[in-house]
Amino acid sequence: MASVVEELQKDLEEVKALLEKTTRKRVCDALTAEKARIETEIKNKMQQKPQRQAELDSEKPAAVVTPIASGYTVKISNYGWDQSDKFVKIYITLAGVHQVPSENVQVLFTERSFDLLVKNLNGKSYSMIVNNLLKPISVEGSSKKVKTDTVIILCRKKTENTRWEYLTQVEKECKEKEKPSYDTETDPSEGLMNVLKKIYEDGDDDMKRTINKAWVESREKQAKGETEF
Repeated sequence: MASVVEELQKDLEEVKALLEKTTRKRVCDALTAEKARIETEIKNKMQQKPQRQAELDSEKPAAVVTPIASGYTVKISNYGWDQSDKFVKIYITLAGVHQVPSENVQVLFTERSFDLLVKNLNGKSYSMIVNNLLKPISVEGSSKKVKTDTVIILCRKKTENTRWEYLTQVEKECKEKEKPSYDTETDPSEGLMNVLKKIYEDGDDDMKRTINKAWVESREKQAKGETEF
C-alpha cells in the first residue's frame, strides 16, 4: 500500500510541475483533471488502509460491513457554475442522485476547496475535487443541495459583493498565460495599444469611461489635423 501511494505522490508532483509550465488551455485543463484524479486516488488508497485494519481486528468477520462504494469511482469533469452576491454555485448533473440516501452525498469544504463524494449511485461512486478556489469561502456558510438529477454546491463567499472571474486560481493563471506578451521591441504604438487594451479589460467602470473619453478626444484631434504627443 505504501509503495503505491508513494508512486502516486511522485506522479502528482510531476503533474504539478507540468501544470506550472503549460501555456495551452487544453493541456492545462487535461493536467488539472489528471491532478484531481490522482489526488482522489491517493485519498482513496489512504482510506483503504484503516478500513482493512478494522476488518482484520474484528472478532466477528460476519459482521464486517462492505463499504458502500463497492464499485469504481468516476471522476466528475462536467459541471456548470454561476454566482450571486453571496454565493458561488456549482451545478453537477448526476442521473438519479436525488434517489440515493442523503448521507451518500457528502461535501467537505475548506477555505479554498471542496470535495464532493456521491456513494453507491447505480453501483458506482462519483467524485469531484476542486482545489485552489479563486477566492476564500466561508466553510460554515457553505452547503449542498440535491435536486432532481442534480447536486448544487453552494460556496459562501467570504467577501460578499465581489465578482469571481474564474472558479479557480489555476483557470485564472491558464487564461493569463494565453494573453500575448507585450514586446517592447515591436512598434511602440502597437505596444501602447496592447497596454491600453489590458488596462481597459482589467479596469473598473470609471477606468473604462476615462479610456473611452481619451480615445474619442484623440480621434477628434486626428480629424482636425492636430498632432498627438
